[in-house]
Amino acid sequence: MNNKICLSVSFLLCCSGTNPSLRNEMKILHVEEHGVSLEEVHEVTRFHVKILHPKFSAISVILSYILSWIVDVHCDVVLYMAVKKSTVISRLYLLLRNSSQKEAVREREKDQVSQGYSEFLLPSPNGPLKMNSWFALKNPLSTSIYPEKIQLLPANTTPSCCKMIMGNTGVDIEMELIGDDERTVWKSVVSKDEYSKDSHPTRKFVFVDKVTELTSLQVVMKDTVEDLSLTLPGIPAEEFLKKHRAELIHGVKNPKPIADVLSSKSMIGDEEYSRITAETTEQERMRKLLNAVLPKGPEVMGACLKALSEHEHHLVKYLSESST
Repeated sequence: MNNKICLSVSFLLCCSGTNPSLRNEMKILHVEEHGVSLEEVHEVTRFHVKILHPKFSAISVILSYILSWIVDVHCDVVLYMAVKKSTVISRLYLLLRNSSQKEAVREREKDQVSQGYSEFLLPSPNGPLKMNSWFALKNPLSTSIYPEKIQLLPANTTPSCCKMIMGNTGVDIEMELIGDDERTVWKSVVSKDEYSKDSHPTRKFVFVDKVTELTSLQVVMKDTVEDLSLTLPGIPAEEFLKKHRAELIHGVKNPKPIADVLSSKSMIGDEEYSRITAETTEQERMRKLLNAVLPKGPEVMGACLKALSEHEHHLVKYLSESST
């Protein structure tokens, strides 16, 4: 039994009967999500194209399958987290950018959010990742991560997640994703002040700069008093940033959130922000950030120090104590 498919020609072809010469001039183009392929035709008539051994279905499936494993895509990282007594419970998702996965996850987490979970949109990886790759989630202070690896899945599939448990609510949550090649593709930190602010009253810090006449750090109480987790002596921001420049360059784990804060307040320009984030190491990003901030005056330096205290407060606390 011959396996033959006849396709209607939807354009004008000026010929009569069968034209063998057109056989080599015509191909079937398969347009897929990740690329295209060409297929030979068997016979061309005025109104039809015949394929003697149709294989376009297999080609489409194979091409789609192969390319889905090698295509590079941009993605977002979303964390759902809740503090239950003295335990932090969180779920981390790796989602395709501009896909329906984020809404699907929000629908899945809707009941959990109503029970006290919060959504954190974390910084994205610095570059594209390969579809269907696996990445190990690491957190040095976690008591449990299951599963240990998360897979970046196509848009038409349900995204996977890693559940992470920490037995200490008084520390920052430091996370990174590591590929099978042992390369770190993503890092982020959620400060304890950030994830506990919904459960506990917080303190606001007003940093001192040369313009003010303050001689010590002002602490503005909000709602009720809680233990002060970070205190700074009355050191002007410019003095602090310049004195501890080397320690900040080598000690800040992720300068991008600080740059994001300053950019959102128009304290650094788009070009400066691009130069900072274009660097390939955290040390060079922090170096470029300080180079951009230090010439701009007390207001910008004060905002930079405030952002540093929020995102790198253990380091700032250590440096401030070493200054006394």
